[in-house]
Amino acid sequence: MAKEQGTTQKAPAKPPAAKAQPKKGAGAPVSAPAVAKGRPKGTGDTKPRLKELFHKTVVQAVMKERGFANPYQVPRLEKVVINMGVGEGRDNAKILDFATADLQAIAGQKPVVTKAKKSIANFKLREGVPIGAKVTLRGARMYEFLDRLINVALPRVRDFRGVPPKAFDGRGNYALGLREQLIFPEIVYDKVDKVRGMDISIVTTARTDEDAKVLLTHLGMPFRE
Repeated sequence: MAKEQGTTQKAPAKPPAAKAQPKKGAGAPVSAPAVAKGRPKGTGDTKPRLKELFHKTVVQAVMKERGFANPYQVPRLEKVVINMGVGEGRDNAKILDFATADLQAIAGQKPVVTKAKKSIANFKLREGVPIGAKVTLRGARMYEFLDRLINVALPRVRDFRGVPPKAFDGRGNYALGLREQLIFPEIVYDKVDKVRGMDISIVTTARTDEDAKVLLTHLGMPFRE
């Protein structure tokens, strides 16, 4: 009888089950950060080269040239708008698809289809008909696009002598027109159905055209002399 009581007293104790619970609880918080640290960084974590150039050298150069006392007075890039007109899109929807695909490859962002705001009888245009596509770039994609535009696309223009220096609107914004999308390396020549031009608007926080021109010049924009 004494042996049976001794065996019954030892049975309720379950040390393995008690030790297994703290292992699960303690292992969860330790493994979670380890997985997060091991993940590769996203593309948004890498600063664009043109943005680093702006903070390291352009700010000081513009302050010295324009006489700004505070670095926050230096104008900055706000956004870049790329607009591609597709008048044939009102008759054939496939043409508009080709245009949006080219624009998406160039900008790295899905474009928005623009529609006619009012009807014009002389142009056989009705209100609400799709007539083009546009993209608005901000942040890292804006700097990356300008870097490719200045250093890769514009030098590929035939007989390029620089961009016009008088294409400012009086409020510190610059407009540039391109005749063909083939100057961008993202466009495959064999897949292009038609050569199309585009309008690029660079919006800055500058109050005058002179400040905006100095900013773009230090960023590498090749203005025509």
